[in-house]
Amino acid sequence: MCRHLAYLGPPIPLSALLFDPPHGLSHQSWAPRDMRGGGTINADGFGVGWHTPAGPVRYRRATPLWSDNTLPGLAATIASGSVLAAVRSATVGMPVTEGAAAPFADGPWLFSHNGVVRGWPQSMAKPAATLPVTDLLTLDAPTDSALLWALIRSRLRDGPAEAVAATVAEVERAAPGSRLNLLLTDGTTIVATTAGHALSVRDDDFVLVASEPLDDHPAWRAVDDRTLLVAGPSGLHLTSLGDA
Repeated sequence: MCRHLAYLGPPIPLSALLFDPPHGLSHQSWAPRDMRGGGTINADGFGVGWHTPAGPVRYRRATPLWSDNTLPGLAATIASGSVLAAVRSATVGMPVTEGAAAPFADGPWLFSHNGVVRGWPQSMAKPAATLPVTDLLTLDAPTDSALLWALIRSRLRDGPAEAVAATVAEVERAAPGSRLNLLLTDGTTIVATTAGHALSVRDDDFVLVASEPLDDHPAWRAVDDRTLLVAGPSGLHLTSLGDA
């Protein structure tokens, strides 16, 4: 499975999330602690997105994060108060391309998926049929994560938390046993789910949500499975996703 994180708070260098912590995302790319969904490393691409006054910016590659010689220098000099980043372990049969690496984006939104949709692609034929054909023709990649993003994007008018929760419910009906740890942010709110994989959160003068804690700070706490997490101006809220 993949590893991902989302940060919301005072501006910090990207390196404070990717490279500086003892178990930052770069370390997780080659030495993850919890790959319960399969795989041993996250070497099939990576991406980092951050919000700026002009909108979100992304840096994505189809290569392992640890092999990129450009990103460390950029990460040390670029600061943002809203970041979403991920390293990828591709499901067998899915392409290893830059377009398949999170974060996916549309307008102010950045999205990542840690997990797998069972029975792909046959299991998702019915949910996919509810989308406009143009949405399917313009997917970033022919992957489960890209389709999840299209399904969520089509529901965002109902609210980000509602869109994520409804999509998880729909996919679990169509593809039972799927792992659906999702991250979504627009620079002011983070929405996350735990459904089949681990997630931890730090809530100080910032919010940091990650597949695995970046260090041993005691403020980290595990998020229970089947939880919808929403963090934003009104604080941090955890509610149940309900039974699968």
